[in-house]
Amino acid sequence: MDSCCLALQPNTHLAKANKGGLSHENDCFWGERIKGSLKNDVWVNQLGKNLRTEKKVRKFRPRVASAVITSNNAKEAVTIQAPLLYRQEANPRNVASIILGGGTGAELFPLTNRAAIPAIPVGGCYRLIDIPMSNCINSGINKICVLTQFNSASLNRHISRTYYGNGINFGDGFVEVLAATQTPGEFGMKWFQGTADAVRQFLWVFEDVKNRNVENILILCGDHLYRMDYMKLVQSHIDRNADITISCSAVGNSRASDFGLVKIGSRGQIAHFAEKPKGADLKAMQVDTTLLGLSPQEAVKSPYIASMGVYVFKTDILLKLLRWRCPMANDFGYEIIPAALKEHNVQAYIFKDYWEDIGTIKSFFDASLALTEEFPKFEFYDPTTPFYTSPRFLPPTKIDKSRIVDAIISHGCFLRECSVDHSIVGERSRLDYGVELKDTVMMGADYYQTESEIASLLAEGKVPIGIGRNTKIRNCIIDKNAKIGKDVIIMNKDGVQEADRSEDGFYIRSGITIIMEKATIEDGFVM
Repeated sequence: MDSCCLALQPNTHLAKANKGGLSHENDCFWGERIKGSLKNDVWVNQLGKNLRTEKKVRKFRPRVASAVITSNNAKEAVTIQAPLLYRQEANPRNVASIILGGGTGAELFPLTNRAAIPAIPVGGCYRLIDIPMSNCINSGINKICVLTQFNSASLNRHISRTYYGNGINFGDGFVEVLAATQTPGEFGMKWFQGTADAVRQFLWVFEDVKNRNVENILILCGDHLYRMDYMKLVQSHIDRNADITISCSAVGNSRASDFGLVKIGSRGQIAHFAEKPKGADLKAMQVDTTLLGLSPQEAVKSPYIASMGVYVFKTDILLKLLRWRCPMANDFGYEIIPAALKEHNVQAYIFKDYWEDIGTIKSFFDASLALTEEFPKFEFYDPTTPFYTSPRFLPPTKIDKSRIVDAIISHGCFLRECSVDHSIVGERSRLDYGVELKDTVMMGADYYQTESEIASLLAEGKVPIGIGRNTKIRNCIIDKNAKIGKDVIIMNKDGVQEADRSEDGFYIRSGITIIMEKATIEDGFVM
């Protein structure tokens, strides 16, 4: 008695066979015992014939089946050649990206007092906007729009200095800053009302003749820290014939309520979406994240699946949703995505690498200091996928008899007989004799003061930019161009969690002291 062994591969179907053979019906098949020899068997010949690309054979459906038939008698083995496969490859030329500039940034105040969220410095010399911009460039996506509204001057300046020229070639693509504006008509008089409304107000850009080949639109946030090949996300979107694909990541209990949470069906489709749920609604969104590849221990720590706020839309679907299906909806998370689940194929793309949403002072502080670790979970140092930023043409940092432990020191700094431990020192920073910096993010300065200027200010009893002699600072964020005098102690020795001391030049958020931009902390100040 012979046997039939089937190995299923893409693009194959089976013809109906006689009794005792294989049957095909409704895009599925089953096998039964086969008696007799495979040689000259009618159904085997018919199977081979139907697997060939002949006119009378219907079109193959991608990723279905192919078959190999064997016999106990090696001489009777039958090899059936399946047709060549075709897979639509994602083309970055057919993708445009929209980077959202963020709202008022209340959770990041006072860092957002004069700057948009994506313009906040990170990692010593970068800005948050450099993360999605660089990811786009490294993914080959050269059509990039940045939507801005709040405190956008420094963001616009950074984009123009960094991504217009400077050796970055966008070919037939572009980088455009689309600032909120008022236009004629009832709705044109309003500023951006939310993420979806911001995109809606500039949909005309993607109907322009130069963008007629854009098949998919990638929507990104400007306040996340991660490295991602967006074309892998787009390829997954195309392979699944999705209308919308949402990039997702496992998260823990502490911040789950800050995100849109999802439940995923057996075929990768999003079955349920809840934006920033609380209480019982939050508990109901817990899932077994071992199914995503997490270990049991990791799954206990991260029992939720969060939307990263990274979306891929088919262009026509996005136009339909924003203009016709949900013309009054303002937010993707609260309104557009839940509405789309009812009538569109919304798929999840699981992102397993490092990702951090810089949405609060604490998350910014923790993510920044994590960069200083010996083996950080995320680092800017990757020659194959570099992160770009504005070239400042600064000299190397000068360090004189200083102690540096687990720290990042940016360009153009002056460190004189000081101690820097588990801290980031931004560009053009000046640390004088005896300074002790620990668990601190110092953002640096936008310009230099000469030695003669510094000497003159000190002679007049004034405080120059930087940190003066014998000052000790712990657990602190020092914003741009801050002036901190000598013999200052900033340690929050009373453990205050929240405080507004703008008259003294600082705030406290989650126990972290934030020295305001251009603030002056006088000599001998202690807190």
